[in-house]
Amino acid sequence: MKLATALSERADLQERLSELGIRLNNNSKVQEGEKPSEEPEGLLKELDRIIARLEELIARINLTNSRTMHEGKTITELLARRDCLKSRIQIMRNFLDNASSRANRMTHSEIKIVSTVPVADLQKKVDVLSKELRECDELIQELNWTTELL
Repeated sequence: MKLATALSERADLQERLSELGIRLNNNSKVQEGEKPSEEPEGLLKELDRIIARLEELIARINLTNSRTMHEGKTITELLARRDCLKSRIQIMRNFLDNASSRANRMTHSEIKIVSTVPVADLQKKVDVLSKELRECDELIQELNWTTELL
């Protein structure tokens, strides 16, 4: 099984778990004398099966990510880099949006608001980081589709 297939199955199992939680809650109580629309015991057995499969997949995905190397870095390290790039870019974009917005003055006597940073220069840095993020994400996707799950 390819890593990408395992990641897809993991996402599906996580979605099924979420739905199963709702179904369990919906069938946790009924009016006296009534029957639930689904038997909680069956749902609990399904929960056990899904959790067991999910645990196995997560362990194998993590093992694969930590052992698969590309140019001296593991997939785990590439994932960490991608996540940190995403966070940095988001914060920088919000900061630059704020720094570049203009405050309108009604009269010349009002206080003038100016940016504290060179917005254009920082935007170029964000563009470089965005390119690095795209390349990192493409590499991770490629590795996901070419790596066998351990």
